[in-house]
Amino acid sequence: MERYNMKLKYFLIFFLVIFFIACSADYYPKPRGYFRIDMPEKKYRKLDSIYPYSFDYPIYTKISHDIHSPHEKNWINLNFKQFKGSIHLSYKKVNGNLNKFMEDSRTMAMKHIPKASAIDNRVIYNKDRKLYGLIYEISGSGAASPYQFFVTDSSAHFLRGALYFNIIPNNDSMAPVIDFIKLDIEKLIESLEWK
Repeated sequence: MERYNMKLKYFLIFFLVIFFIACSADYYPKPRGYFRIDMPEKKYRKLDSIYPYSFDYPIYTKISHDIHSPHEKNWINLNFKQFKGSIHLSYKKVNGNLNKFMEDSRTMAMKHIPKASAIDNRVIYNKDRKLYGLIYEISGSGAASPYQFFVTDSSAHFLRGALYFNIIPNNDSMAPVIDFIKLDIEKLIESLEWK
């Protein structure tokens, strides 16, 4: 019995030494990771058809009519199937109602204020191409639309765009995709021509 007690004492001492050595280092939980997202190669083609506008759009998107507004024949979506997102484009003919369209665009962007940490504006001004507008960059992990814009020639055409994803918004994890699509939107705006 005495031999058994001796073995038990050595075992407890050994266990306590290991326990104190193992617990001496600080524990830091690993940060939460996200899946790697592979981006396609940037290539564009010209949208030049029946619409009153034309622009370059990415070849990895599919164009569809806006099913929520079937009476608006010039409203389209650029669908990014790989990213479960789309750019909704709505076109209106200007006829003395430009201020209303601009105010509607501002209102749509400002609806994201409760979830946004910031909304940055950037002016679009190209007198040679008659292209004027505003880009709304909406920051915040819960904002439903991180990027919106409108462009106009100020006399006949008005085009509004908004980027949406078909997932619960977490713009922190989607930041690489949002930045990738922002470049496509900027290419769209740079190449936009009115008919």
